[in-house]
Amino acid sequence: MKFTLQATNWNKVRANSLAFFTREDKGILQDYAKMYGGGSLTSSVSALIESGDMKGKTDELFTLYPTKSETSASRVFLVGIGKPEKLTLEVVRRAAARAAKKAEAMKSKTLAMYLPQVNGCSGAEIAFACVEGIMLGLYKFDKFFKKEEVSTPLETVTFMEGDHGMYGSTSAEVKAAIAEAETICNATIFAREMENEPSNNKFPETMAAWAKTLAKGSKVKVTVFGPKELKAHKMEGTLNVNKGSVKEARFIIMEYRGAKNAKAQPVVLVGKGITFDTGGISIKPAAGMGDMKSDMSGAAAVIATMKAASDLKLNVNVIGLVASAENMPSGSAMRPGDIITYANGLSVEVDNTDAEGRLVLADALIWADRYKPKSVIDLATLTGACVVALGHTTTGMMGTDTAMMQQLSRSGNATYERVCELPIYDEYDELIKSDVADIKNAGGRWAGAISAAMFLKRFTTYPWVHLDIAGTARSEAATDYIPKGGTGVAVRLLTHMLKEESKA
Repeated sequence: MKFTLQATNWNKVRANSLAFFTREDKGILQDYAKMYGGGSLTSSVSALIESGDMKGKTDELFTLYPTKSETSASRVFLVGIGKPEKLTLEVVRRAAARAAKKAEAMKSKTLAMYLPQVNGCSGAEIAFACVEGIMLGLYKFDKFFKKEEVSTPLETVTFMEGDHGMYGSTSAEVKAAIAEAETICNATIFAREMENEPSNNKFPETMAAWAKTLAKGSKVKVTVFGPKELKAHKMEGTLNVNKGSVKEARFIIMEYRGAKNAKAQPVVLVGKGITFDTGGISIKPAAGMGDMKSDMSGAAAVIATMKAASDLKLNVNVIGLVASAENMPSGSAMRPGDIITYANGLSVEVDNTDAEGRLVLADALIWADRYKPKSVIDLATLTGACVVALGHTTTGMMGTDTAMMQQLSRSGNATYERVCELPIYDEYDELIKSDVADIKNAGGRWAGAISAAMFLKRFTTYPWVHLDIAGTARSEAATDYIPKGGTGVAVRLLTHMLKEESKA
């Protein structure tokens, strides 16, 4: 898709469809009359408003058909954005997504729109949000459909400058914002592609190949450990989780040294890369097991964010670590009651083989220590308990790095990939005590998301944050710019955080 910026007006721009963002405002009729200056569009808008059918609410989208003398566009979309005092960049993202979806559904290859004014926001920020909504809203995982069943894609979106200008931004600033948003959205979309890929096409070796592919031509260095290296470095969690699979485990290291000081403390991102999770011997119920193809969403977020950081040339050092395995039941599989001893000497009783994510993450958290990191952030589709607590709207956040958690909260509010801090008080440590080892990998029914974090905490020696994305990595139903299935969550969140780190 191509985005352009033109100093033109609605009746001069060449596009199949036009989108006008419509406020929920008493002065809306006068605004439209001023914009259209008479003609069939003014009459159509007046009729809609006077009948009460159109109010400008955020769930509204009306299609009008102008005459050829008014504009070259075949249709005009009136897209509601609600009351001006409640207008935010998130409302703009969603409205832009709805306009783009409507245009594509009507087989438009080109779409033009004015940027809506958002109080306190520059034109560059508004354009950035529009690009996010459009690119992420139009995403479809359609590679397995017959060619004739795939919809005609929207090819070009034009932002019209018109008489109002760009709300304090220069054309160069708006174009730079568009390019940055495209980079981040492309990374998010690739994370979605990884998450949605079926498990018969996706194994630990595939994750490593994707990491290498994304790193080509970039400043990201990729190192991959196979079984031999995993054994040499005593990465027992990853090896044991993978024991039941005929595929080999992998440990992926991605290094981006973008800071002016190449030796500056890095931010380390750690991703859970379970390419399919049956639960192992503690097997899951059949219903919904197919969704476990996305149990590597934490890894997808890390790999895609590393690419975004490099493409944006961020002034920060970032390390990405992915522990990847396939959790399968077989005669050689890990069993409940097994005891694993990690490279740091900590022994773990396997109480439940379906609590495997924390076992592979532990290897990565131990490995992270060698970088003497400024902060370590792990991401994992870790617990159903987090979904019960926060649903599919918010990511659970726990950790010891207060400053980073505050930054992630700010970045979450900016990107609308919001996080919520849960407690990790010392008393919760009782939940993972074992009678036969230092700790066990399952803490029982209560506070499941927290006991999982308490397990991970035992492998950290540095400032650390844990993000449980079990509820946000997959969506049960499509919304404006979030598809059903893999969401690519945390790529935008992490990239925003790294951008802020690069300014420090």
